[in-house]
Parts: sequence; structure tokens; C-alpha cells
Amino acid sequence: MDRQGLQGCSEGAGAGTSGRIGSTELAEVLDDAAGRLLERHPEQSKEWFPHELVPWELGERCGAGQTPPPPVDPLPEGVRSALFVNLLTEDNLPHYFAALADAFRSCSALGEWSRRWAAEEQRHAIVLRDWICVTRHLDLVKLERARMRQLTSGFDPGVRAGGLLDGVVYLALQELATRVSHWNTGRLLDPVGAGVMKRISADENRHHLFYRELVSAALAVDPSSTVEAIDRQVTAFEMPGTTIEDFSRHARAIAAAGIYDLRLHHDQVLKPLVVTQWRLDDIAALDAVADRSRDHLFGRMERLRRVVERLDPPTTERSDPPAS
Repeated sequence: MDRQGLQGCSEGAGAGTSGRIGSTELAEVLDDAAGRLLERHPEQSKEWFPHELVPWELGERCGAGQTPPPPVDPLPEGVRSALFVNLLTEDNLPHYFAALADAFRSCSALGEWSRRWAAEEQRHAIVLRDWICVTRHLDLVKLERARMRQLTSGFDPGVRAGGLLDGVVYLALQELATRVSHWNTGRLLDPVGAGVMKRISADENRHHLFYRELVSAALAVDPSSTVEAIDRQVTAFEMPGTTIEDFSRHARAIAAAGIYDLRLHHDQVLKPLVVTQWRLDDIAALDAVADRSRDHLFGRMERLRRVVERLDPPTTERSDPPAS
């Protein structure tokens, strides 16, 4: 990515000052922004019910205590891997919520948001599991054993636990990546399955927008600290499901199916956020440390772009999710 080629963008957020503020003041800024975003979130959200999306009639082929028959038309390996990883990731909600509860004060707007977010996220695991149970696209015994291993093994947030700012930057990236993954999985399913994934990805998009705007608010008051956090999170980014057993094998299958890979990560996550939304290249007044972080970030994105260019072109037709 050529930084000079981005100079034509309009003035970016936070371009006015490089002054850093304290963590308490930053938390207050983010909480004020969260309060404003919370006011509009219910209006933008669509109430939906998991049970209405599940074709329950398919479950009539198996009674209680019986082993469900395999599906008539098994899904390709990459699609099954995506469903497996996506569901187990959604299942790990208790650990994610605990991490947010540590970072967001319970009586704050951020605390209120974390509870709303958790309630909405839990629906994703509910509808995915119910749909998988009646369609039997995955081995239900293996799935339950994997769920038990995943939840009992705990969750290490790693660099994501670097503070409130690092947390919201990571969540803005991760929610967008999850939205892309769910959307592309749905494209490879039947109309009912596609409807399930479309509903989930719509939720993930609203969650992404919430965290994206929190980062924009942080850039406006403390661009230097925020740019450093973005650099850290982009550099160390990984999806929360990396601890799932055989994750590397599943990730390769998911990439081969065109659901999520390096090309999509660069083109539909990093570039839209770092360049288009946060416009980091337009921030004029960073201190020296943050300016080096920005150079490091753009250097990393440029290397990733070159890697992507050398990759084989997609083997399946791709369509972008609706614009955020």
C-alpha cells in the first residue's frame, strides 16, 4: 500500500493534536461515545427470534435417544469447518463477556453495552446450534465434545488485554472479520442456512460499527495512543477461535473455500478500517513514537498486500457483504 497514494483523502479523525490524555480521561471519552451509540442501537437493531429461522420439520426424522442419520447432501469440507469454528467461537461467549466485564465498569454506558452485546451474541450460538442439529451438517457428538473442551480450557486474551483502548480496537477488527466469515459461509449454504448466516452477520455488522465508532472517538482526542493501539492489534491479530482443536486444519479448509483468507483479511477488514474509515494516513500531528507505529503498520499492510498479490486468484466467485 503506497502511503503517498492515500494523500488525497480528506482530513482524518484526530488530525488536530498529538497530545496524549490519561487513561481515566480516555475511559470517560469512550463511555460518553458509548452512551450516544447505545441510544441509537435499539433503533437500528431488528428484533428476531432464533426459533423462527430453524426448519424444525427436519428434526422429525430422529426421535429422542436416537442417532441422527447423516445429511443427504454433505457440505464441502471448508463449509463444515467454517460452521464448526464459528459455532465454537460463539459458544465461548462467557469468556469474552468476563473479559469485557473486567474492562468496562458495570454502572457505565460501556457496561450496559457489554450486557446488550452479550445478549445479542448468545442468539448466534442458539440459532446456529439448532439449525445444525436439525440439518445434521456436523457430527453432533464431536461438536459437543469440542464445545466442552473449548469452554473448560479457558481463554487467554493475550495482547487484546493491553487496556481499554486495545480492547475496543481489537473488537472493531474482530467483529468485522466475523461478519465477513459468516456472510461468506451463508453464500455456500441452501436458502434457509443462508438466511441464518445473513441474520447473524447483520448483528455482527452493528457490533462492528459500535466499536469502530469508539475507536474514531479515541482518535479524535488521543490520536497518538490510538494509532499505537491499532498497530499493536493489527500486528498481533488473530481470531478468538485459534485455540479450537485442529484450528490450523480448519483455517486452511476455510481459506480454500473462499470464506476467509489473507486476501479477504486485507481487502475487507484492514484496508476499509485503517485507510477508509480511520484514515490514519491523514493524521497530521502524531508524536514521534506514534509516527513510527504508523509507519510500522503501513509497512506491515504493504507486505501483506504483496503476499496477497502472489496468491492464486480466488477459485470461487466472491461477493462483498453489504457496505457498513
